[in-house]
Amino acid sequence: MVTVILAIATLGASAVAAVPASAQQPIGVGPVPITFHLKDDNGKWFDSGLNLFGDQSLAVAELPRLGTLGGLTTGGELSSLLNSDLVGAAGNLAQNLLGQLPLLGQVPVLGSLGGELGKALNLDSTLSAVKSIEATNRQAAPAATKAENLLGQFAQQLTTLRADQPLNLNALPIGLDLQGALNDLAKFAVKGPPVTVNFVVDPKESTGARDPMGLIAPVGAEGFPYEKAGGAFFGQRSIQLTEPGLYAFTDMVTPYMLGAVVVDDPLTIGLDFGKASMVNSRDLVVPTNSDIVNRLVNTFFNITNPNNWQQFKPDSENKFNAIQPPVPILQYDAAGNPVLIPNLDAYFDKKFSYPKTLSKGNQLPATPGVGEVWIDTEVEEWAGKKAVGSATKVNVTNWTVDRKIGAPSINMNNPHNMWTDKDYKYLYQTEWFSNKVDVFDRETGAFVRQTQVGQNPAHVMTEPGSDNLVIGINAGNEVVELAPGGTNVLRKITVSPTGEVRHPHAHWTSSDGKTVVTPNVLTNNASVIDLPTGTVRTEKTGQFPIASSMTPDSSKFYTADFTGESITCVSLAAPACVDNGQKVHSKTIDLWANYSPQDGPKAGAPFGGLTIQLPVTPDGKAMLAANVLSQTVSVIDPRTDKIVKDLPCAAGCHGINFGAKKGGGYYGYVSNKFANVMQIIDVDPNGDGAIDDAKVAGQLTLDPTATTKMDGSISGKAGYGGQGVLAIPLVYNGWAQQNQGSWRSQLTEQQLDPFPSSAR
Repeated sequence: MVTVILAIATLGASAVAAVPASAQQPIGVGPVPITFHLKDDNGKWFDSGLNLFGDQSLAVAELPRLGTLGGLTTGGELSSLLNSDLVGAAGNLAQNLLGQLPLLGQVPVLGSLGGELGKALNLDSTLSAVKSIEATNRQAAPAATKAENLLGQFAQQLTTLRADQPLNLNALPIGLDLQGALNDLAKFAVKGPPVTVNFVVDPKESTGARDPMGLIAPVGAEGFPYEKAGGAFFGQRSIQLTEPGLYAFTDMVTPYMLGAVVVDDPLTIGLDFGKASMVNSRDLVVPTNSDIVNRLVNTFFNITNPNNWQQFKPDSENKFNAIQPPVPILQYDAAGNPVLIPNLDAYFDKKFSYPKTLSKGNQLPATPGVGEVWIDTEVEEWAGKKAVGSATKVNVTNWTVDRKIGAPSINMNNPHNMWTDKDYKYLYQTEWFSNKVDVFDRETGAFVRQTQVGQNPAHVMTEPGSDNLVIGINAGNEVVELAPGGTNVLRKITVSPTGEVRHPHAHWTSSDGKTVVTPNVLTNNASVIDLPTGTVRTEKTGQFPIASSMTPDSSKFYTADFTGESITCVSLAAPACVDNGQKVHSKTIDLWANYSPQDGPKAGAPFGGLTIQLPVTPDGKAMLAANVLSQTVSVIDPRTDKIVKDLPCAAGCHGINFGAKKGGGYYGYVSNKFANVMQIIDVDPNGDGAIDDAKVAGQLTLDPTATTKMDGSISGKAGYGGQGVLAIPLVYNGWAQQNQGSWRSQLTEQQLDPFPSSAR
């Protein structure tokens, strides 16, 4: 039996059929394993060689069964398995579900597909496996004949089922008999060797080191959760997939990069997700038809397929219909019943309410901000440069996209986060997929200098007072301190006193410039660095801490526990975290308190997950946390360490930072990786100190306009990839007091000294 990956052309607007690349030849057959090439290219971060309706991060393997003939050996067979070759009634249904044709009336019943029903449900593939076993083993003939007859009856019994309606196969009169016959046949074709998956990180394809880890695997799969020791690498690693079902992977350096493999058992109906999934989050074991599995699969296709990125129009509402593969999926419920989803796209349309209406992109707040906001539009594609990404400047006094720095002259590579000096002369910019920090003239956008700091620098901040830069080396094990202006490296400080590899990501610097905290994604802890001495202590956090922040008095810090679905509060000195009114050293804020992994979120209640940046307001009265899983921003009160409410963001909401609101108070500026807008959140609209009235005050598209100054031209993905956010003038305690120049007169007394000693 064989394992196959094929390259299939993107679904065109006028046809459903997809054509394999390389003259319809597979790129992996027989002994050739599945190979993911981890690349820098947009949408090819885990490139399997398969292009399924625009998604290039999914691989399909057939579970080897000894005693069957062949397998997925041609492009046509894989196209059939993935329903990319549907024509006629089934093709029209697929086009409707993919948003290519107007859907008239309700979603049709499966019987309307006529003779193509068997293909749409992959019954033809199952029948082929049945006949193959019969041909290789005479003793299997009675069971094969029975299974063949039952498959025909099964298709007939499904004709009245809606395309978006899951079906408990045990509830069908024929369901148990059919499964029994297929199980009998499996005795004549036992499982063969495991499926091999390679992860290739080639410096020619990925300038940044990578570190794949497993997110989802079937229960019983060996080697999971998949996390290899040693940290990020160039080269190749491999894993063996031993069970049929869904496997999903991410990169521990850049966790929005995802890949997945479906290992399909040819003797089941539909593509197998397995009976239960191990989810590498809170040690979850859940049925495969659980809300969390389906929610993560929906998130996977919305991230890995650029056709699914949300595009907001500046002056009008816009329809958004995510593309999911129109394939049958076999899941299992909590009682162990097999549940057939006849068409994944139709099912997700119903479950997640597609198509959606995107609001008007430009909704400008009534009250302007002070100064400017820079957003790293990290996936923008620019003419004349191989790498992607730019820094986008928004003038928040008139809400215009004022400038974009793509820096094609230096091939700026995936700009991720920014900061500035105390005089606002420079823009400091990390190149996340490279090893450099760039310095630009903030006013003109001109390139000034570049300094090598280490592999995959993620975040940069300055130290109040000295104005030295501190950069976290994401694929390494240290923070690097640069001289003001980023002119040279002063020193490197390891974040790991024990020598283990930790992968620090989004650090935060204290208001007095003496302490840096790094969240360490590999080791589920945080490093607290004393800058004067370089000594380090370690504090426990939740799972996969990816970002951090501090209160303005530097009494405590927070980490966003990306796969822990929580926020951890840790005291820096005396107990400062609040648990039911009592001061404690540390506390976990549960973002899933109102969420059931099996059944989904509680209606109307706060719900977060896959949380990233989470800054505290300069006055210490609010914290905002961006949630990728729920597309919400959690509003949290640092005075009680309790969640107050949720606010909406857009696809892939990622970065947040605070800037001054004219007349007093603060705006939280929110970036979104997979939408071309930013949101503006007013955490205290009436200025009374209470944050229960926090609201989204507006939003702005990040595409260039006719007046936007640029150092090149955008060739694709305009406005997308929002990650790091920097608001100037700096308003955080320790930096705000250094404000000089023209902006100083526009700031209130409170904004110039946001956390005076009298308020502590």
